[in-house]
Amino acid sequence: MATETPPPATPGVPLPATEEFTEVQQSADFGELRRAHRSFAFPLTVAFIAWYLLYVLLSNYADGFMSTKVAGNVNVALVLGLAQFLTTFLIAWWYARYAATALDPRAKAIKTRMEGAE
Repeated sequence: MATETPPPATPGVPLPATEEFTEVQQSADFGELRRAHRSFAFPLTVAFIAWYLLYVLLSNYADGFMSTKVAGNVNVALVLGLAQFLTTFLIAWWYARYAATALDPRAKAIKTRMEGAE
């Protein structure tokens, strides 16, 4: 799927032709990069959405459970609500770490090859 908008140019490096972008997009390296990204992002996204919907459903339909006191005035609803923030930050950290180790080197190799500095 080619687009009409070219990527941002690196100063001093000529942009490859549209055919070269299409060729790279169809290459095995790019396919592996895309698969590596999707195999991480999609399952984690589905899991987080399920976790969020569980929280919403429990909040709406399980009043007794959610109002159970954990400590003092802290109840299950508050703990699970704060856990939503914690999981958001953990997922962001985990993805940044995964991208730095698994995705960025592959993307850099493709970029270097496209810029002709093999």
